[in-house]
Amino acid sequence: MQSDDPQSQKRVKKCDIDVHPTEKALVLHYELEASILGETGDPMHKGRKDCQKIIRLRSLNAGTDIPSLARKVVEECKLIHASKLAEVEHLLLYLQGRKKPSSKSEKKEKKPVKPKELMPFEGMEIDEEANINKIDEYLELLYEGFPEKIRGSTLILQLARNPDNLEELLHNETAFGALARVLREDWRHSVELASTIVYIFFCFSSFSQFHTLITHYKIGMLSMNIIEHELRKYDLWQDELEKKDKACDEDPDNQTFRKEHDKTLKKYQSLLLKQEQLLRVAFYLLLNLSEDTRTELKMRNKNIVHLLVKTLDRDNEELLVLVVSFLKKLSIFLENKNDMAEMDTVEKLALLIPCEHEDLLNVTLRLLHNLSFDTCLRTKMVQVGLLPKLTALLGNDSHKHVAMRILYHISVDDKSKSMFAYTDCIPQLMQMLFEHGEERMDTELISFCINLAANKRNAQIICEGNGLKMLMKRALRLKDPLLMKMIRNISQHEGHLKQLFIDFVGDLAAQIKEAGDEEFVIECLGTMANLTIPDLDWELLLKEYNLVPYLKDHLKPGSAEDDLILEVVIMIGTVSTDDSCAVMLAKSGIIPALIELLNAQQEDDEFVCQIIYVFYQMVFHQATRDVIIKDTQAPAYLIDLMHDKNTEIRKVCDNTLDIIAEYDEEWGKKIQNEKFRWHNSQWLEMVESRQMEDTEPYLYGDDPDALEQPDLFYSTDGMMPPEPGLSPDFYNQFHAQNGDFNSCNGADGRPATAYGFRPDEPFFQGY
Repeated sequence: MQSDDPQSQKRVKKCDIDVHPTEKALVLHYELEASILGETGDPMHKGRKDCQKIIRLRSLNAGTDIPSLARKVVEECKLIHASKLAEVEHLLLYLQGRKKPSSKSEKKEKKPVKPKELMPFEGMEIDEEANINKIDEYLELLYEGFPEKIRGSTLILQLARNPDNLEELLHNETAFGALARVLREDWRHSVELASTIVYIFFCFSSFSQFHTLITHYKIGMLSMNIIEHELRKYDLWQDELEKKDKACDEDPDNQTFRKEHDKTLKKYQSLLLKQEQLLRVAFYLLLNLSEDTRTELKMRNKNIVHLLVKTLDRDNEELLVLVVSFLKKLSIFLENKNDMAEMDTVEKLALLIPCEHEDLLNVTLRLLHNLSFDTCLRTKMVQVGLLPKLTALLGNDSHKHVAMRILYHISVDDKSKSMFAYTDCIPQLMQMLFEHGEERMDTELISFCINLAANKRNAQIICEGNGLKMLMKRALRLKDPLLMKMIRNISQHEGHLKQLFIDFVGDLAAQIKEAGDEEFVIECLGTMANLTIPDLDWELLLKEYNLVPYLKDHLKPGSAEDDLILEVVIMIGTVSTDDSCAVMLAKSGIIPALIELLNAQQEDDEFVCQIIYVFYQMVFHQATRDVIIKDTQAPAYLIDLMHDKNTEIRKVCDNTLDIIAEYDEEWGKKIQNEKFRWHNSQWLEMVESRQMEDTEPYLYGDDPDALEQPDLFYSTDGMMPPEPGLSPDFYNQFHAQNGDFNSCNGADGRPATAYGFRPDEPFFQGY
């Protein structure tokens, strides 16, 4: 809808339709955006306003044609879009069937307004003989003194606790206004009165159709003011009690101090009980109103999170259940989560775990689960000692699932992985793994185990006894790719753990040869590629299982998914550390296939880096070195990639070209010229980009002969090929036994790999 005024423009941004709580009418809630237009027609000023329109349907009765009435409403009301015809018809049907009960005997039984434990309050006297017909008499009591006000509000509360009476209470035009006025004026003077009236509004707040009316009287804001005031009173009581405690400690024989302390303590306990009743009902009221996210945002701006977190210091378990539930609802929004982080919420929640109250424990864990999506809060959970507490809950069937989700999130952080080794978490997880029988593991369980296996100390605990053997048997029997991913993470660790896999190399090779489930084959390939073991005879293994044709066939672009092809390249890089195996691969024509793949995947840094690493491994062997240098254009590709933006690619290229330059004079000159050209271009670019300043007539100061110094001439250090007598043995001090330079990141100096990670896919541990 737009205005006809050329100087202004109005537009309805959003329109929600609801039924009137007491009348046969539809209520439209919409947002009106008004703009003042300038001379050019562009908006100069914008404003928004929440509006409400009531469409009364006086002719609606049991015989009304609902579809026709719905069409008429949509046609005549410009605020309702034609697409909402079905919604209007549904609401009209509801109004048509809604009847006002003629007597108490005809009223249907309805569910209690809210949890029974909240009604009635402890110590509150309720008149069971309250009569809806005497509501005017009860309202008159609100204008008397405090005893009468409390009596009148208590009688009205008894009526409001029955949902059947709520609509009838609203028919009294003065009831809501009178209660709101008394609460606003007298809540500071009587906790009992404030608790009773807030309780009445809480009964109405249990039904969303009354929220608009409650908001109109600003009961939510008033409730927050009451809560804030009560929390300040609580702090004063605490300070006073601490002073009495301190006085008794300083003079324990003084009976006067002791009596004053006991009197203050008794008074404190009595006041605390009444105050917590008020806090419970006030927070419950706010929780009901927060069903509307706009109302929740207003609460957040009024610092509701601060009030809730401050209440976590209480010992009342029922109040804590409510407060933590409210925080859990709020925690799904980033702003609220950040507020909780600033108030050290995790530290306070850690004190509630474990506890004997099952509901409180459950909702506390669920709040921690929401907070555990934040990296800093996960770290805080470890710091406050939640790790062993959560681990202990893995044996509790009621709470183990949510506890495992929190622990899984903690295990995502590399710094936190090592902390699990100091708990009994891993033995419990291993027991869960083997109790699953023939079916596959729960995704949460195996994901957690995959993350833990990425830490060396955790992997050692996993493999203790027959742990690795049992994992391998289960993975090979079920062909479970996730379980094999866990095994693959174990295989990446150096030392004794790699040696444990020698007994299973044949089983892994057989799974690759079968070429079954592609995801499972990828994990098997990745596991074998991690086994950089000097004692392993790769040539014999490849011949026995005839894997060379498989590796060559899967180097062709498009022959399989990119993840599988990448694992094949990494596998070739591992087996190429063996001299005889590298020769066998070179004779099979794998090097041209790698160059073809390099051309096809030149935009993928992961592929490029791993293929160059294969070339780097092969130039260490005489037979394969001659093939690469004399029969292929691999050195030319390496020269082109020598100045790539990727640091890993540059490192591997430099190391490979240094060896090629040592053994081939012609390529050595080309490499030297390219390095010289690159350094020269960098120098010229630096000189051209520098601007001469007026105060500095010479680029290098006031000395015009500064550039004539002989030590500034170009040096051939690092550009000329090494001495002809220099052999690969010279590099032994820089690389491991398989010939990998330590300058390359990753295990054994090999280039760091994301284990099949594609740029357009998330890491598995982000599952």
